[in-house]
Amino acid sequence: MLRYLSIGDFSRATHMTVKTLRHYHGIGLLKPAAVDQDTGYRRYSTEQIPIAQVIRRLRDLDMPLEEIQAVLTAPDLETRNERISAHLSRLEEDLSRTQQAVTALRDLLAPHTAEIPGGIELRSVEAVHAAAITEIVDAEDSGPWLRGALGELHATLTAQNLDPAGHSGGIYADDVFTHYQGQVTIFVPCTDPIRPLGRVTSLVIPAAELAVITHSGSPSDIDRAYGTLATYVTRHALAVDGPIREYYVVGQHDTADTSQWRTEIGWPVFQTGAGTRPATA
Repeated sequence: MLRYLSIGDFSRATHMTVKTLRHYHGIGLLKPAAVDQDTGYRRYSTEQIPIAQVIRRLRDLDMPLEEIQAVLTAPDLETRNERISAHLSRLEEDLSRTQQAVTALRDLLAPHTAEIPGGIELRSVEAVHAAAITEIVDAEDSGPWLRGALGELHATLTAQNLDPAGHSGGIYADDVFTHYQGQVTIFVPCTDPIRPLGRVTSLVIPAAELAVITHSGSPSDIDRAYGTLATYVTRHALAVDGPIREYYVVGQHDTADTSQWRTEIGWPVFQTGAGTRPATA
């Protein structure tokens, strides 16, 4: 025989508010066992308490109501577990992003008393022949586009039996930063001219004078290195118009471990004193 509880008693038993129970009834997630046709009073059975507890636990894990509904109506245990596991995987990804953001924020709040690893140097870069891909790129797509372009460049060099003559790099027009869309050139230096193929063309990367900082690790927080470099240039160098350069000293072509990546960022400057050295890129 079913034992019925009023909505108030069911609320106390499940730690769900009356308002929440009414909402769940309205969307069909947790319907009362019976509704009085004359008064509209809702009555719940004690057998519904475990279901309510499951709903509450899943809501504590920020599972959307429609996904909870899908879990409760799963045709079998395997499907139910797959749906719960998929949500847990998303939670883990969100947690990882949050932890990275917290770490970056704490670093920003902490006083920087130590020197930046590698420091900032003024560098003269000579012109080089390179295999290159140039396109207009949206900033939000720059990561996948960069990986694809570098893969295509290295594949083309291999196909033509050419070896890289230095670190791969990128040249970024100001619009990439100011309007989140602009011209990007990704290149790999090579000793012999490359035969154009597909998107790959032969290009001479012009000489430049740069203030250079090295960023170690994932590109996700490279903005800090950019900010430090901009501050240095503003205070200690004469900035000139020209695109930003990046050199991928250790990157995706070397290792999939982003913690091992090293990217040199070059800000165009007009050198007026000592402190320069020839580029190794």
